[in-house]
Amino acid sequence: MSYFTVTRTAGPAWTEGGITAQPGIADHAAFMNALADEGFVLLAGPLAGTEQGRLRALLIVNAESEPEIHRRLADDPWTLAQKLEIASIEPWNTLVGAERLTPAAPAAAT
Repeated sequence: MSYFTVTRTAGPAWTEGGITAQPGIADHAAFMNALADEGFVLLAGPLAGTEQGRLRALLIVNAESEPEIHRRLADDPWTLAQKLEIASIEPWNTLVGAERLTPAAPAAAT
């Protein structure tokens, strides 16, 4: 596994009013939290100042490849609704604090 930074931006269906004005916010949040529980998303959130307008969000993910990132984020309800789209994916080489980014163990199946 490798670390990547992913920048997501407001898509063509983004509506005015910021994050909380978007339909399906609970579904998007549940989806992203599940990816975090699996250890795929390590950190994620809006870039300061964009949460009330046209969102830009930064994700740090632990993935095998860019195609995996596209595949995993394609199922996000906000991707499907064209609320968010991937603007960039870049490999990230950690030098300081890398030991703090140990991904969470996958949740046990019930």
